[in-house]
Amino acid sequence: MYRASGATAPYGDLLAAHVGVAMEGYFWRFTLPDGRVLVALCGINRGPRGSWATLGVATSTGALVVDDPAGAWADPDRLGVRVGGAFVADADALRVDLPDASIDVRVEQAAPWPRRSWGGSSVFQAVPHLNQYWHPWLLGGTARGHAVIDGERWSLDGAQVYCEKNWGREGFPDSWWWGQSHFGSDAPDACLAFAGGQVSAGPFRTEVTALVVRLPDGSVVRLGDPAVSPVTARVTDTTWDLEGAGRVGRSRGWHVRVRGEAALGAAHVLPVPLPSEHRNVAGAIEHLTAHVEVTVSRRGQVVWAGSTGSAALEHGGLDLAEAEVRRRDAPAGAVAAPPVA
Repeated sequence: MYRASGATAPYGDLLAAHVGVAMEGYFWRFTLPDGRVLVALCGINRGPRGSWATLGVATSTGALVVDDPAGAWADPDRLGVRVGGAFVADADALRVDLPDASIDVRVEQAAPWPRRSWGGSSVFQAVPHLNQYWHPWLLGGTARGHAVIDGERWSLDGAQVYCEKNWGREGFPDSWWWGQSHFGSDAPDACLAFAGGQVSAGPFRTEVTALVVRLPDGSVVRLGDPAVSPVTARVTDTTWDLEGAGRVGRSRGWHVRVRGEAALGAAHVLPVPLPSEHRNVAGAIEHLTAHVEVTVSRRGQVVWAGSTGSAALEHGGLDLAEAEVRRRDAPAGAVAAPPVA
């Protein structure tokens, strides 16, 4: 019953499905050496008419393929997902077979989340019935395989890989912000990931942002515990400004600053599920090749600083009227996903 509420005990298994929650989401991101980006997402939803999936594949070149088939399944014992033959994945491999989008790839040289008492959601992972939990379980890796998108074949060999999960009682918060980036050959082992939004359970409601940086030496800095390492976030559809400071484990004096920006006209509008209504809506504005700068300091000394033009940055909300207005008013060139019935 505890795990079915979405909660996970300290040192618990965050990769296995939380059977009983309304949505368990899985996300893969591939950053190619030439700067192109491909993402694949799968939401395993439990609605009034049974299980169904929110599937999507998007590229930085403008392609977007979405589907919502029935019969979705997530593995309660380990990381794994299956939606017929359309989407099959585990911790080592991903296979997608959709109209106009196929992917067949394996992950090598994986850099998983380090073994810690808490995952991406920190102490909030132990709180039952939250609307959203988040865990970036793979902070790096090397792809081997290929994709075919709209008839164009992509070699994914050598692409940097990032993977995460999110889950909760109704899919997504009322509003949220998210980002991820690798940093190319200058810092091949570095990774940035963050996720924030309005977190609630019953009368409890607060705003939380989790901020994770894997440094070039492989060590991981995680901020976002409201008590010891709070993160502030100021976000629009085109700018992301985050700053966090505090203790990491027993190490004090950490400070991380993130600045991101992107033109709205280059964004996708991705589908997100409303499980209780058994449908998807266009609710997430996502940039796949945005500019990001990150600076990590400890006790006033810069430990590492990096920048990239191949970052992912997202701003989303379940205010459907507002989401539709933003999509309608986006400058020419924006790529929008229609609501999927």
